[in-house]
Parts: sequence; structure tokens; C-alpha cells
Amino acid sequence: MTRRSEPGDDEAFDYVRHSVSTKSAENVATASAAVTSLPPTRERILEASLRLFNEQGYAATSVAEIAKTVGISTGNLTYHFPAKLDIVTELGTRALEQYTAWGAERRSGPVADSYVETVRFAMNHAWNNRFLLRDRAQFGARHAEAMTNPTGPGDLGLLHSLLQRAESAGMFRNDPDRDLLVLARSAWIVSRYWMDHLSEVEGLVDVTWADQERGIQHHIAVLSPCLNAEGKRQFESALERLTTRQSVSDAITE
Repeated sequence: MTRRSEPGDDEAFDYVRHSVSTKSAENVATASAAVTSLPPTRERILEASLRLFNEQGYAATSVAEIAKTVGISTGNLTYHFPAKLDIVTELGTRALEQYTAWGAERRSGPVADSYVETVRFAMNHAWNNRFLLRDRAQFGARHAEAMTNPTGPGDLGLLHSLLQRAESAGMFRNDPDRDLLVLARSAWIVSRYWMDHLSEVEGLVDVTWADQERGIQHHIAVLSPCLNAEGKRQFESALERLTTRQSVSDAITE
């Protein structure tokens, strides 16, 4: 049975034919393997769109530019996503699913470790999907609900639940007037806007672990006046462990 080729299959082979000499059987095999190893067209469109939207903005990125970056025709792109906003909708949905999945994994383990790892994830998540938040006014009211917050309402709720666990673990100073939801909201502001600060105020284009660590330190500084000595020690130790794991990870990838 002959497979119906997806729009773009021929273009992919043409691209490889121009990139690899086909004078020998070996090169023909190499060309075929290169096409086979390509991610599905839909995924390549989403990856390229996310990078372009983040780097230069939603309005400044055209469908034609995305197609050119992927190496396909504009018609092939619109076969998968009829409109540019359809790409945004899919990226927004995926961003929310990523955060939801992360939150489900943070329900167990030492609370201080879960907290600093969650803060780091939230900052990275905001950076990796920054166009969704930065450019939301450009999407129109019809798409606003799905894409104004890629972390969804579970973002603040997750921090709040972790602070409740910390309180139950005896990590806070005695204060009958303390409002954990207000504290969680104050801490959320740091994780949500720290990456914006790095980009807009410090002018960073690439964010390193040292930049993320500073953000977590600011986050803990918000909590610090409410923590007792043992609570401060646990949060500081959790950050040290995260730093050690990051150092090991960096050493492996070098």
C-alpha cells in the first residue's frame, strides 16, 4: 500500500538532495537517513515558532519567516496551522501542560527542596515561554484566556500549598496574623518577573545558572522574615543541594 505523503515530504527530500551529493549509493543512503531523522513537520514548526516568537516577538514574526526557518513552503505550514494564532494556541496549551505535570511531581519529598526546585522551574518556564506573557495583548480577546498565563492558576496555588507544608513542618515563626496566601503571592511575583528583570533591566540575552540562583535567593529573601532559624537553615541547605546538582550536571555536559 502506497503511503500518502504529507505536504513537505518532497521538500524535505529536495532539501537533502541539495545538501548531500548523490553521486554514490553511500551518499544516497545518508540523504535518506537525514530525512528519516527529521522531527515531524508539525514539531519543527512549533520549535521554530517558539524560538522566533521569544527572540523577536509575535507581531514581528511572519508565517513566511517561520516556514523559511523550518525549510518548508508557506502552504505546508498552513496545512498544519491555518493561522499564526493557531500556533500560539498550541504553544500555550503545551506550556500549561508542562507546568501542570511539574506540579503533580512536586507533591512529595522534602518541602524546602520541592520549593526551590519549583521556583527554578517556574523561572525557566516563564523564560522559555516569555512571548506568551510579553506579547499577550497582540493575541486578541478571543485567545486571551488560553494564553495570558502559560502556568495557569495552579502556579500560585502550588506555591501556596508548599508554604502550607512548610508551616505544618514547623518552619515558620509563630505569627497568628500571617497570611500564607499573601506570602505566596509576594513570592510568586519574584519567580514570575525575575527573568523579565534580567532581560529588560540587566540586558541579558542568555540566562545562566548563576542568574537563576540569584532569583531563588531573592525568592527566599521574601520568605526569610517569616521563617524561624530551622526553616532558614532548611531553605539554605536546599539551595546548596540544588547548586551542587547543577554543578554536576554542567560538568557532565562540558
